[in-house]
Amino acid sequence: MKTNRRTFVKTIAAATLAGGSGAALARTACAGSIKLGICSSPNRAEKLKAAGFEFIECGVGGLLKPDMPDADFAPEIEALKACALPIRSCNGFIPGKFRLTGPDTTHDEALAYAVTACRRAEAIGIPHIVLGSGAARKIPDGFDTVKAKAQFIEFCQKLGERIKDLKLTIVLEPLNKGETNILNSVTEGISYVDGIRHPRVQLLADFYHMLKESEGPEAIRQAGRRIRHCHIAELEGRKAPGTKGEDLSGYFKALKDINYNGGVSCECGWPKENLEEAWKKAVQIMRSQMA
Repeated sequence: MKTNRRTFVKTIAAATLAGGSGAALARTACAGSIKLGICSSPNRAEKLKAAGFEFIECGVGGLLKPDMPDADFAPEIEALKACALPIRSCNGFIPGKFRLTGPDTTHDEALAYAVTACRRAEAIGIPHIVLGSGAARKIPDGFDTVKAKAQFIEFCQKLGERIKDLKLTIVLEPLNKGETNILNSVTEGISYVDGIRHPRVQLLADFYHMLKESEGPEAIRQAGRRIRHCHIAELEGRKAPGTKGEDLSGYFKALKDINYNGGVSCECGWPKENLEEAWKKAVQIMRSQMA
């Protein structure tokens, strides 16, 4: 909804009577818009843009290729910067070959891989990298869970320090218990981000994982400004918005309540036929649920 001058003044005046601060009220009245994206390949960017998406999200391994020498990767940077849609985020960060928790962690190797990915993301202009990596962070059977959490936090602290001069943010992704056994909710993620205490490491809210764990929109409100990126999919079959008609407007409302102006990526399954129509429908559904 567009905010005109009269609405702005009335909002400020009403909230001032309620005891709010002017700066906070101005942010409320002028909250930015949520950007809609999709997990896909850059070679589909033109069609995705025509369907109404505003950015794409790619995989770290396939796009940033951290195992490739810098000299070999360098020619790809300009082409990626010229993509028809901005690449706003990357996921699939730390491969399962690395161990972030357990008796045999490989933090040094994982950090070298991660920092390379972050440097390349910075060069392209990608502002967020999603740290889901359920296999890499999974706690081995019988290993102490408190120690595992400390190990994961330590890894994130080290990573934050190594990329402190870059203009990108790592967002921790809470995954449902069917995918990993550590950091399974947005509410839990608050304690992780606060324990890491580094501006380069924040939090992601994935509507699908939240639904799987019966976590409602209130968790987003509690997390507040820690939320820097989001994923979306319907619960049944992890399908695209609009597939089964699931109402996710409560989660969008929570994002608006925290003045969120970041991205929401469709990370979901798509039909094999009439794909472009499904893209357009998903964008329309998400916009209607945001309204």
